[in-house]
Amino acid sequence: MLSLLFRLCFLNKGLLTHRRGLARGSLYKVQEPLDIREVRNKLGEIVGVSTNWRDHIKAMEERKLLDNFLVKSQKDLPPRKMKDSYIEVLLPLGSDPSLREKYLTVQNTVRFGRILEDLDSLGGSKNFTVWFITAIFVHIDNEFWPVLDATFVMVARDSENKGPAFVNPLIPENEEEEELFRQGELNKSRRIAWSSASLLKVAPSPEERNTIHELFLSTLDPKTISFQSRVLPAKSVWMEDTKLKSLDICHPQERNIFNRIFGGFLMRKAYELGWTTACSFGGSRPFVVTVDDIMFQKPVEVGSLLFLSSQVCFTQNNYIQVRVHSEVASLQTNEHMTTNIFHFTFMSEKEVPSVFPKTYGESMLYLDGQRHFKSMSVPLILKKDYPVEP
Repeated sequence: MLSLLFRLCFLNKGLLTHRRGLARGSLYKVQEPLDIREVRNKLGEIVGVSTNWRDHIKAMEERKLLDNFLVKSQKDLPPRKMKDSYIEVLLPLGSDPSLREKYLTVQNTVRFGRILEDLDSLGGSKNFTVWFITAIFVHIDNEFWPVLDATFVMVARDSENKGPAFVNPLIPENEEEEELFRQGELNKSRRIAWSSASLLKVAPSPEERNTIHELFLSTLDPKTISFQSRVLPAKSVWMEDTKLKSLDICHPQERNIFNRIFGGFLMRKAYELGWTTACSFGGSRPFVVTVDDIMFQKPVEVGSLLFLSSQVCFTQNNYIQVRVHSEVASLQTNEHMTTNIFHFTFMSEKEVPSVFPKTYGESMLYLDGQRHFKSMSVPLILKKDYPVEP
């Protein structure tokens, strides 16, 4: 079993050079890229998947026997190389009409939510890799253009998902691999620092406190000179008026190989609600720029009710920062638990209104959204031929 945290950002096409083949310019060569369906089938073969939901209890009981094969120390596992985890996957949208129907939007662009599902499948297929990068290319005019890259952190679990499991030590073989390894360590440090500075743990910085106070002062009614009388500045929206919500029943059809709800399904549903929120708020079709760290805090059981709540929490020029909160409720106990918090940065074709918080809680959401927006790697230049939409 794997826990997953991942982050991705879209690349600016104007800053990159194209490639004629998927393997060109990469560290390793592959004989032939796999089809994404082959990846899923292979993962099912490795883990052992019950093809029918009614057999899942028996399958989970049989999986307990695998605990006997777990090592007691990482020293008992042979070292692995980065090239052992390298894989290339194709989505033959041009030659497979049935697959194309699943992936295309009404605008004849690629559904990014489907890409999120594939990234989750791809991450699970390399279950001996603790940290790795995935790049996606699109085929335009007989050439491959890079579209996005994604960074994953995978946490190995035992066969019953009750505790951690050791992974093979990783040995870099050249300077480029050593740099990737160092980048992984830097990413780890970044996540620890980000968690330590969370607004759920510590107070905002002096600069952030000044920001909130300035926002508050700009909404006071000058006619009344009262802290209670608030007015909305021009070209602005109250944060509370940007919310959208959805509810899904988690059917067995959406289960993963561990008989829990597939993480890619959760990411797709959250992304599509976030995109809808940005579209409704900005008044035009937005484009995704960054998906910030996604931490899967709790597994989602089959049969649960999935509640998603989306809200615009920060804007700047034509950028829209959207936060999606995911929680599940058990039909047996009606207990609600948070499973994920998603942060999406979208870009609108035109300048969007500012958002203003009313309460202290909304002010913290505003600052958190601002932090996530500032962590975005490179501002994107909007292109009319942008190939990926929701």
